[in-house]
Amino acid sequence: MTEETPGLGENAEKPDVPSGATPDDAAPKAAEPSTEEGPAAPAGDTDSKTSAQDAGVTGLTAQLDQVRTALNERTADLQRLQAEYQNYRRRVERDKVTVKEIASANLLSELLPTLDDIGRAREHGELVGGFKSVAEALETVVAKMGLQQFGKEGEPFDPTIHEALMHSYAPDVTETTCVAILQPGYRIGERTIRPARVAVAEPQPGAQTVKGDESSAAADSSSADEAKDKETGGPDEG
Repeated sequence: MTEETPGLGENAEKPDVPSGATPDDAAPKAAEPSTEEGPAAPAGDTDSKTSAQDAGVTGLTAQLDQVRTALNERTADLQRLQAEYQNYRRRVERDKVTVKEIASANLLSELLPTLDDIGRAREHGELVGGFKSVAEALETVVAKMGLQQFGKEGEPFDPTIHEALMHSYAPDVTETTCVAILQPGYRIGERTIRPARVAVAEPQPGAQTVKGDESSAAADSSSADEAKDKETGGPDEG
């Protein structure tokens, strides 16, 4: 009687193998290594990349600073140029006004003797007829050009606009005063083209001293009266 070896008989269990599969398919497969993750990079390469990135950022920052500096310089140049242009325009406008005033002054200076003749004719009553119309038209034209006449009797003497041709003393003046206008003065705007020629009078040398003495005497008399009133208890009542 023969012994049956376990697992070798007919009824021995066989591993489940799909139909049509080869015996090799029934063998257990060995674990295959995962290919999802690549090999780890060396530490030296990571440090190099970080250093390169930092160097790139530093370079961009330096370039940005240079661009900002250049922009500020160009902006300052533009502002300076604009300020110079504005000053130039103001200077040109001022020069235009000055040239116009000089030209007008030169022209009107030639007409001053004629205006003086017209003034003397008016004072003597000779400004009549057609001559009067022409004279008034001329005076209107020069007034439109900005010519102004100045100088009046009784105004204080000002050496910047008056020229004293005669000098005297008068008891009724308290300062140097124009007492007669020999020739009127003329100006254009603030420019004097001819000073007024006048006769002046000054206060008499002893007038101020006499007035000062009279004022002192009056003050002393008033003080004496006040002191007397205090001693007697005030003025007598009626």
